[in-house]
Amino acid sequence: MPTLYHHTMSTASRFIRLVLSEYGFQTDLVEEQTWEKRKEFLAFNPAGTLPVYVDDNMRALCGPIIISEFIDETHGVLKRDRRLFAEDPFQRAEIRRLTEWFLQKMEQDVTKPLVRERVHKLIIPNGLGGGAPDSKVLRTARSNIRHHMKYLTWLSGSRQWIAGERLSYADLSAAAAVSVLDYLGEIDWNEFPVAKEWYQRIKSRPSFRPLLTERVRGITPVSHYADLDF
Repeated sequence: MPTLYHHTMSTASRFIRLVLSEYGFQTDLVEEQTWEKRKEFLAFNPAGTLPVYVDDNMRALCGPIIISEFIDETHGVLKRDRRLFAEDPFQRAEIRRLTEWFLQKMEQDVTKPLVRERVHKLIIPNGLGGGAPDSKVLRTARSNIRHHMKYLTWLSGSRQWIAGERLSYADLSAAAAVSVLDYLGEIDWNEFPVAKEWYQRIKSRPSFRPLLTERVRGITPVSHYADLDF
């Protein structure tokens, strides 16, 4: 069976897990602590980043964009109305743009620094970058949340799904990022009712259920995290 190296609080990992689940892929999950720099993992991906998908022939695909496009090219074209990428080139470009927004821009502005300070530093040894959270980094990341949530509100309020008429990679990448922040209780949903309605639709999909049952050691999720009608 193929293997996916991932981390529970990695946006990119969650995105690929949602993609695989939506398409009915079965994989073994291996949670990777990238700061450990395991030789076995680096042999698959010298960059040491997540996620990494290893197929039955031990061929490795590294990174969310590479993996998702490979899956579309090999399996998505057969899914017809369930395809997560559009057939129209302009629509594909919009899906790519938004997927990049949530996996790269929002990741750098918000998700990555919050996860590093609130999750990783608690378990990484001091000599490898662990320790107390940096309050300045937390403040900066939290101040950026509103900007991204306002943009998500506009997208979800002006379109059926955030990139158009159908569920796509754009929705799954956004939901992956939002779910990490939601686990940590970083989103005030009272401020963003339109985005909340979109997230409830995504959250109710069968592909999301495994994410809602997982827990990070030592960090209890916000009370509504697994509630579909929060």
